Amino acid sequence: MTIKVVRGNPTPEELAAALAVVRARAAAATATPPDAEPPRDAWSDPARIAGQRLLHPGEASWTRTYWPA
Repeated sequence: MTIKVVRGNPTPEELAAALAVVRARAAAATATPPDAEPPRDAWSDPARIAGQRLLHPGEASWTRTYWPA
């Protein structure tokens, strides 16, 4: 792996920090099997709303639309 500084004059500590980040990302990318399913996004996870009480139509149901129970 070759890293080239294009602009600026980083200190040895800054170079070491940047190299540590790059090496950690490379190690994480190779540690994940290529056929593994990507993790679900929290918004698309059905378990996120499974424990919530659903609103039922009623006389003043529109007033409860945006307020948590």
